[in-house]
Amino acid sequence: MLRSLYTAAAGMMSQQTHVDVIANNLANVNTVGYKAESTEFKSLLYQDLQARTTTANGEFKPVSAQVGLGSRVASITSHYTQGSANSTESNTDFMIDGKGFFAVMNLNGGTYYTRNGNFYFAEGAEGSMLCTDDGYPVLSADGAPIVLPADYQPINISVDADGVLCYPDESGNAMPIGIQIGVFQFPNPSGLSKAGGTYLEESDASGLPLNEAYDDVGKKSKLKQGYLEASNVNVATEMVNLITAQRAYELCSKAITTSDTMMEQANNLKR
Repeated sequence: MLRSLYTAAAGMMSQQTHVDVIANNLANVNTVGYKAESTEFKSLLYQDLQARTTTANGEFKPVSAQVGLGSRVASITSHYTQGSANSTESNTDFMIDGKGFFAVMNLNGGTYYTRNGNFYFAEGAEGSMLCTDDGYPVLSADGAPIVLPADYQPINISVDADGVLCYPDESGNAMPIGIQIGVFQFPNPSGLSKAGGTYLEESDASGLPLNEAYDDVGKKSKLKQGYLEASNVNVATEMVNLITAQRAYELCSKAITTSDTMMEQANNLKR
């Protein structure tokens, strides 16, 4: 009975984490570029209740007698399926149609990756720099911050499907200016480490980033100017998962109550 208490408690802790993940998904249903997460479980150790043999000459039993000791969270996996496209009024909003990520420079000089293409042009002495709403510079395919010359008007900038920045000439034709927005892919995007907000960091599990402009990545991503990628969270699915997790939590709680009642009855036995 004591085993059942610890087993049910382990299940309650696992389901609590499951509810936490679902709550985070629902909280980010309107976050640009957010990717839904799911909780994966695995069973804990098994305890042998009987020996492997039942006869004096050591013959094997046809089945074993083992009991599990509960469950635990094995992983919390992000699902990088494509979110829907939301049209905006800004020419500095970009959506990635594909498996790529934007690269931005953080305050420590390192690189963050994100699917959130809500960018702005910040005016400076040397020109206008494309950056995130947190002020992080957006990196080009060459790994440098994207800075427009001072005589270029950011409002007239257009970007083609490959991320190449274009500016109208005297005839009004959009001409490339030699700058391309960097888009990167990872062998295992689910292995990226979350750095807060919508920012991600490279990890051993994710593998090295592949530059779509220079590396062989199979199918390249396409950029859509004037669009932002919505979260891929399905509210109906998350609500069903929430109800399922709640019922599992209640069952584990009931198992603890039942075990406590049985122990109480055992303690009250009289000779």
